Amino acid sequence: MEQSIQSSYTEAKKLYEQHGIDVEQVLEQLAAIKISLHCWQGDDVRGFLNKEKELSGGIAVTGSYLGRAGNPEELRRDLEMALALIPGQHKVNLHAIYADTEEKVELDELAPRHFTKWVDWAKAQGLGLDFNPTCFSHDKAKDGFTLSHPDDDIRAFWIAHCKAARRISESFGQALGQPCVTNFWVPDGYKDAPIDRLSPRVRLKESLDEIFSEDISESYNIDAVESKLFGIGSESYVVGSHEFYMGYALSRGKAVCFDAGHFHPTESISNKLSSWLIFGDQLLLHVSRPVRWDSDHVVTLDDELLEIARELVRGDFLDRTHIGLDFFDGSINHVAAWVIGTRNTLKALLRAMLEPLAKLKQIELDGDYTSRLALVEEFKSYPFGAVWDYYCAKQGVPLREGWLTEVKHYEQEVLFKR
Repeated sequence: MEQSIQSSYTEAKKLYEQHGIDVEQVLEQLAAIKISLHCWQGDDVRGFLNKEKELSGGIAVTGSYLGRAGNPEELRRDLEMALALIPGQHKVNLHAIYADTEEKVELDELAPRHFTKWVDWAKAQGLGLDFNPTCFSHDKAKDGFTLSHPDDDIRAFWIAHCKAARRISESFGQALGQPCVTNFWVPDGYKDAPIDRLSPRVRLKESLDEIFSEDISESYNIDAVESKLFGIGSESYVVGSHEFYMGYALSRGKAVCFDAGHFHPTESISNKLSSWLIFGDQLLLHVSRPVRWDSDHVVTLDDELLEIARELVRGDFLDRTHIGLDFFDGSINHVAAWVIGTRNTLKALLRAMLEPLAKLKQIELDGDYTSRLALVEEFKSYPFGAVWDYYCAKQGVPLREGWLTEVKHYEQEVLFKR
């Protein structure tokens, strides 16, 4: 380790220790956090089962940057490149359409064997896997409805697919020795105002109950349900609203997924976390960056990301929260997007951990709001960057923007030659 990195860290550590912050303990805590990298950033949500189909279900990717992955081997290689530039040991989040198989198989017929290569790879890399049924970009979803569809046969198809997804997740958990989080999001909704808002929600509830009727241990699989305010093609009504899934998750003992882009532009999910975790046992976060709407931009170190991290740390929620990324930007280097988003998420958590939490809580309890504001503001300019640099060096990944040089080399030698 460079002497300058060590000396800067030593001086920063002294400053934090004056406020009772054990920096070494903070870094141990940070190293234990697993961020789930979403595979769909690597190929613009095309997948490998039905890659000839156009995106549908309110999902759109803009940009045509060269080098996106065209097969599972390329995608895994790109993920390895990204993970080598991110400190810590993490997870990869798969959608069902990313099955690695030579079989011609439909979504409702998927089985663990179609993901054996992913499991073998994850085991070799020391990674966990998360999973999602893919209820979009399919002929049986093109009218905008899946699990709440009025047609019994179509609804049965999606129920079977989601049941298969849970079995696949269970196999991931068993093989890798850590739970797989299975997230259920469906695009169901209407472009214009419906007459009957109730019936689709009744059908969705019944479909979910049927999906979850199979008993699978949370030691292997954790179910989460994800809401949305609106989407392309469902601007006026989404069946799986926030209120619907809050009620469903609480009554069924499931986790809720809060996606940073799935609420009104003036809402922030940071203020929702403590409300949910008072009543719910577990939370799934999809960290994204909405710009005017759910446009899933690459995560930056902005105010909302910092507030999400602070809320997780201040509420002691990290042990009950599963953190995943969810963005897909086809306008920049696909590998760089993963690195930027994940490193920023970890930086936000580190900054939150390097606050004098016990002192801040006490002065707030004492009613000393002047000191509370003063300390919070002063700590914004404390040298967390020196601690971050030391952590990266200790973890064996590039410091600061040094990772970009490696991505640019990979771009020239690998991505641009595809």
